[in-house]
Amino acid sequence: MTGPSKKLSRRGFLQHSGAAGLAATSAGLLLPQAGFANSPRKGGHFVLGLKGGESTDTLDPALSLGSANSYALYAFGDYLVDITPDGGLTPALAESWEAAEGGKVWHFRIRKSVEFHNGKSLTAEDVLKTMQRHSNEDSQSGALGIMRGVESMKADGDLFTVTLTTPNADLPYLMTDYHLVIQPNGGMDSPADGVGSGPYRLTEEEPGVRYSFAKFANHWNGQVGHYDTHEIIAINDDTARVAALQSGQVHAIDKVPPRIANLVGRAPGVAVGITPGRGHYIFVMHTDTPPFDNKDLRLALKYAINRQELVDTVLNGYGSVGNDIPISDAYPLFDETLPQRAFSLEKAAEHYGLSGHDGSPIILQVSDAAFPGAIDAAQLFQQSAKAAGIPLEIKREPADGYWSEVWNKQPFCASFWGGRPVQDQMWSTGYLSSADWNDTRFNNPEFDALLLEARAELDQTRRRALYARMARIVWEEGGLINPMFNQFIDGYSEKLGGWTQHYSQMMNGFAAKLTWFA
Repeated sequence: MTGPSKKLSRRGFLQHSGAAGLAATSAGLLLPQAGFANSPRKGGHFVLGLKGGESTDTLDPALSLGSANSYALYAFGDYLVDITPDGGLTPALAESWEAAEGGKVWHFRIRKSVEFHNGKSLTAEDVLKTMQRHSNEDSQSGALGIMRGVESMKADGDLFTVTLTTPNADLPYLMTDYHLVIQPNGGMDSPADGVGSGPYRLTEEEPGVRYSFAKFANHWNGQVGHYDTHEIIAINDDTARVAALQSGQVHAIDKVPPRIANLVGRAPGVAVGITPGRGHYIFVMHTDTPPFDNKDLRLALKYAINRQELVDTVLNGYGSVGNDIPISDAYPLFDETLPQRAFSLEKAAEHYGLSGHDGSPIILQVSDAAFPGAIDAAQLFQQSAKAAGIPLEIKREPADGYWSEVWNKQPFCASFWGGRPVQDQMWSTGYLSSADWNDTRFNNPEFDALLLEARAELDQTRRRALYARMARIVWEEGGLINPMFNQFIDGYSEKLGGWTQHYSQMMNGFAAKLTWFA
């Protein structure tokens, strides 16, 4: 058994799970975050300037989409478990967990003496209600895809128990999904009121504009939430966001445009944090909607995009070439044998001819709200498609409303995924046929069956093979055009202490919780 002073890394978690049959308790394995090497200073007003704010934003965690909206969840909310900087797990509202029946049953022991912002004490029943709401088809939760693997749940004293339809060694990782904020009574009463148990309580809300918070004095973890007040400002324009950082109006920004990242990093008092990982800038086609229900047309578009050109031009080298699957080599059990789809005007023209398409414009809807440089990427895509005889037409969309009115609704558009800690969560959230966020409308019974089989497989060699087959199916049949995996480029003030590279952008959303004014 792992020593009591250690957190568990992703690799260690899998090795321990396989060796112990997933039956060992995590009590003593995973502890809350260790004390900082340098004691954080308390106080001050911390401001984030974020891209992705929309007037349609809501603080209902189930419906959270854009950055400004979702980062507000990290301020006022807590989760059962948290992701560590190296991609491992550490307890949060669940102080320990253990598995039974080979990973089919999971028990989470809920932390005592935790208070919500409305004065109510946390119970296992609140956790149960939260998970039930996100399992409800009517909730339209972004976590619905991962919750569909749940057979039953119950609360008994301070124990929350999940029974799955099939065993899943990754379930604790799935509980880190950013939608699964634990709310009083699960949010059944008023899910969008911004009440949680996090280190900051909501004081003001202007959807698409700003969120204001004050330190919650009764937060259970004194090692996080060092600021007196915290503010999130939505700044969708890249130039304005960078200027706000350089002028000191905000202390940190996300999505620094790759083309100016070097310049931003040279500005006085400003640092740039580069985080490689699982994020991908993409174009998605609905495979159930003409003309994208035609496999040859999809292949024609996949071959017509010059991936290296986009990495060099749009990302300015801050990324790597994608391969029409959402999984990069940053994920455990990645399949290195999948061939790289090469840019080929000849194959693009060949498949376009085989598709029988009538030559009418193929409309690609895009906005820079999707990702930095999305319009430039679309224009480069249009040029290379034209060279292959494909009539690709770009329709520019306004930033406000893009994620609510275009993404996951229109049949061909630009999109962005930040990735997930493990493959099961990425596949389950975006590619399982029944997932609400299946933004390519991918529906393949063999893929669904393999995904369920992979969840239950504890032999890592066998699991790798299952993931490899799943990836190949999406590569061959799917509606994903993935030209590039991006690096996350954050800008932040050198006045901040505690800033470290995390598994994802903005310290995985924890910047306001973990930094302080040095």
